[in-house]
Amino acid sequence: MRELSLNVMDVAQNSVRAKASLVKIIVIESDKEDKLDITIEDNGCGMTEEQVSQVIDPFFTTRTTRKVGLGVPLFKLSAEQTGGSFDIKSKLGEGTTTKASYVKSHVDMTPLGDINSTVEILIRCNPDIDFVFTHTTDINTFTLDTRELRNVLGDVSLDNPDVLEWIKQYLEEQTQIILGGV
Repeated sequence: MRELSLNVMDVAQNSVRAKASLVKIIVIESDKEDKLDITIEDNGCGMTEEQVSQVIDPFFTTRTTRKVGLGVPLFKLSAEQTGGSFDIKSKLGEGTTTKASYVKSHVDMTPLGDINSTVEILIRCNPDIDFVFTHTTDINTFTLDTRELRNVLGDVSLDNPDVLEWIKQYLEEQTQIILGGV
């Protein structure tokens, strides 16, 4: 994939298909430590130990619409080709955690890309699922938690155009702050 945010989208969509009600996306970038960690954690149906061991195989998928599943194997490859690591843990009935760690300065490092748009699209397309997005840099951290938004908004849906515009602007403003701008 051309940017890691697309891998995040793919893995988060796996969480949606696994009937998760909460999906956490954690991005930790550190120039000082020369690393990028991306974690996607859900409370979906989880997988058996056998499924966990098979999920990195591109010829294994639980989907019936196609015979290959490239999302997780490509996510794993993108991390390992930088000298980083990949881990997936899951418990049946409890959920799954996927973590990819990258060496940022490696020549094969894929750009993070537009992670904010990825988060916004996930919320737009899945307004009944809660998402917690945390982005940390050497400078600061911010979190967008749709559970907090729901408490403030009451009966207003997260896919309301005004709410989505606010989410977009919030993500942009907070990203500028943690990257050392504004």
